Amino acid sequence: MVVRHGTWNSVDLSAVPADAPAAFCADLSPAGLLAGYRAGAYPMPAEDEYARYLSEARFEDLVASGDIPVVGAGGDEVPYEVAWWSPDPRPVIAPATARIGRRLGRTLRNRLRWSTTVDVAFDRVVDECRAGRVPRWLTDPLKEGLCELHRVGSAHSVEVWEDGELIGGAFGVRVGPVLSLDSMFHRRPGAARVAIADLGARFAEAGGQLLDAQWDSPAVRSLGGSPMPRVWYLELLRSDRGAPPRDGTRAAGERGPSGEPGPPAG
Repeated sequence: MVVRHGTWNSVDLSAVPADAPAAFCADLSPAGLLAGYRAGAYPMPAEDEYARYLSEARFEDLVASGDIPVVGAGGDEVPYEVAWWSPDPRPVIAPATARIGRRLGRTLRNRLRWSTTVDVAFDRVVDECRAGRVPRWLTDPLKEGLCELHRVGSAHSVEVWEDGELIGGAFGVRVGPVLSLDSMFHRRPGAARVAIADLGARFAEAGGQLLDAQWDSPAVRSLGGSPMPRVWYLELLRSDRGAPPRDGTRAAGERGPSGEPGPPAG
């Protein structure tokens, strides 16, 4: 039985599969994007019709069984063209401790004359992040929705410059205490790391608690990333909306059985 939800408000992602899309939803409008991020997911659109059919072939059984919900008003067709993901565990970075590395730090102090800005060239950063990427998940509709989110103050970028040339950057969507990092790019070695570290420092100064790295990787770990159980990540998002914790979940800052920390205290 396909489980359909009119909006993200009724979707609970705490029990969805960890190795499959958390939901399918075609709404990439600014409001639709923000609602999905608030629910704890992020979009990965199919780059073409072939990718859309491949997604359907891989996940139609989980959709039919109700394990993967479908969000949005519409007919009987499932919007396989836009998958939303919510990994478990979730890789996160404490914003004030995002690392650039000692070698790059020394190079910046001694030789490089780089500067950073915030929200000066959001559209250009998005374009650079999707240039030459395969698969091209940053599709035109997603770019349009993200750029509109930036115009209303919910998406942000940091730019890294060298003599007036844009050489690196990163961007993401802010949801309360979390900034979900969508992508980054570099034209000089280390420029993307500088962008993440600068974005983290600015976000920490603004009261932010977590950078959400979305996908775990050695590069994310080298920036200071560590895994957080998805249920804790979702509770942090819920607490910002004033919702009480669900039964069985730990409070912010409480440690689990193996000593790993819970969501940061708000």
